[in-house]
Amino acid sequence: MFFYDSLVRVRAGTRTDRGGNEVPDWSAGAANRLTIDRLNIQPASQTEGTSTSSGAADPTRDAVTTGWRVQSEEGTRPDITALDRLEWRGMTLEVQGEVAEWSDPLTGVVHHIEFTMVRATG
Repeated sequence: MFFYDSLVRVRAGTRTDRGGNEVPDWSAGAANRLTIDRLNIQPASQTEGTSTSSGAADPTRDAVTTGWRVQSEEGTRPDITALDRLEWRGMTLEVQGEVAEWSDPLTGVVHHIEFTMVRATG
């Protein structure tokens, strides 16, 4: 495989809300941004359906969810979690599910990671 792709990982900072609770803060000054390279990013899925608003289907709007499979280069373990947002090719995407760590069967150390990132519109 070729690992020429890169993306920007955006991790929320935190702030205290009016109730005294710590909540994610995605504002530019609070979020942490990190460029991650040595990735292979390939198309994975695309689904279409009607959008929902307040639990009801809206037949006048189409929702499209597009996904890409991301794999890191052998011997790398980029700092990406399921809570992060990702910026790639002008889009803001989310990690779908958990980030999977693949172990080397001979040494037990992390060989690489894989995850799916998605973009939903509609």
